[in-house]
Amino acid sequence: MKKHVVAEIAVVPLGTGNTSLSNFVAGCIDELERNIGISHQLTPMGTIIEGELDTVLAVVKTLHEIPFANGACRVLTTLKIDDRRDKKITMQGKVAAVMEKCTRADPMKK
Repeated sequence: MKKHVVAEIAVVPLGTGNTSLSNFVAGCIDELERNIGISHQLTPMGTIIEGELDTVLAVVKTLHEIPFANGACRVLTTLKIDDRRDKKITMQGKVAAVMEKCTRADPMKK
């Protein structure tokens, strides 16, 4: 079985002189849009990506470099990888598995 993973990445530029990060995030999302074989989903606190492990790791390296190319003096990148080898996982599948077990239809609603 191929090494298909779901990962969460947060690339945080430091030393920019500004508290806004959206321009840096947009640069990373633009890069993800150009990558064939990588699915992604922007969240309020990071980005979920999925694809083959080697591809995901290569993309993470590229994403880490984007803030430097755009003026950041320091970058803090966090990465979490869900690597399951007994069956293929997807972003949607992970959410669906939780939703099936929830007692209410939408856990984001109060």
